[in-house]
Amino acid sequence: MHVWQMQEAKARLSEVVKRAESEGPQDITLHGQSVAVVVSRRTFERLSGSDQSLVEFMRRSPLYAMDEISFERDASLTRGIEL
Repeated sequence: MHVWQMQEAKARLSEVVKRAESEGPQDITLHGQSVAVVVSRRTFERLSGSDQSLVEFMRRSPLYAMDEISFERDASLTRGIEL
């Protein structure tokens, strides 16, 4: 992963973006500390799972095939109510 200082990344943003597309994630530092990573749209969508629908996401759940799921409900009040 290529490391860019913030000032350099600001001055050469189009190159940072092009490299993210062709070479992979680009690390941006401020005062020697990593503060951001620029990734390509394809990488972002793969990592975020935004390319699948909610239904597809739910079907991939380990609970999907279970016929009966029992959830215990917390009967306590969420806040005190004074009358």
